[in-house]
Amino acid sequence: MSQPISQDRGNAILKIFQKRKAAIGVVHCPPLPGSPRYDGTPMAAVYDRALRDADAYVSGGIDGLIIENHGDVPFLKPDQIGHETTTAMAVAADRVRTAFGVPVGINVLANAAIAAIAVAKACGAAFVRVNQWANAYVANEGLIEGDAARVLRFRAALRAEGVMIFADAHVKHGAHAIVADRPVVELTRDLEFFDADAVIATGQRTGDAPDANELEQIVGATRLPVLVGSGITMENVAGVLQHADGVIIGSSLKAGGVWWEVVERQRVERFMRRFAELRGEVAV
Repeated sequence: MSQPISQDRGNAILKIFQKRKAAIGVVHCPPLPGSPRYDGTPMAAVYDRALRDADAYVSGGIDGLIIENHGDVPFLKPDQIGHETTTAMAVAADRVRTAFGVPVGINVLANAAIAAIAVAKACGAAFVRVNQWANAYVANEGLIEGDAARVLRFRAALRAEGVMIFADAHVKHGAHAIVADRPVVELTRDLEFFDADAVIATGQRTGDAPDANELEQIVGATRLPVLVGSGITMENVAGVLQHADGVIIGSSLKAGGVWWEVVERQRVERFMRRFAELRGEVAV
């Protein structure tokens, strides 16, 4: 690794999960009010779906959860997202965190880091996921710019410094032509320089695993813990954990292996038994 470019902030995975390698399950909220696919379902049913998925994860042994509005596709740019989305996310996340007590993170799509910080502060979440923290890229939503400077000032204004930043490197669902002259190593170092607490490596889209060579480059470029944020399965997790400090997993633990279906507890249990073995725990 090159010369450090920021002060050492410690290991965010260990701080949040009390484990050196963590498995985080994704609760994909159904379509929320204001989004194209929302059909008027009562909010009690929307929250109940999130709670049922969270229960399947936690009862299956997952270490933590991340709540995201994945049902809101196609996503708006950050400054276009309305209060109806932020408030619904806050209620859902608060109910999940209160019910299960595991560490919870927030991801408000697309790249709405300020909204995510507000939700995290309101519900007591431990971290937020930000898909583009530094630099810029061309996403499905158009040009998305990293907003680290503004987000960190907002976090400070809320006295929410305890909410950690999990930031993607070479984020999925987009093109990186704008920064094509900067290798992934430098893009990863930019995240650390802009005070992220953990780095996430992904594939090209939801459910796709990252390129193994790119994952190694990301891990080698930073002192921050690195998680793999897409494409994790029973078959590839052993290889991933040789390099990464954790995984964010959703699709492969759901019925049919697709993100919009319900989480199946049996899949979670099988995965977590394997995960426990890989991090040296005695399987239950």
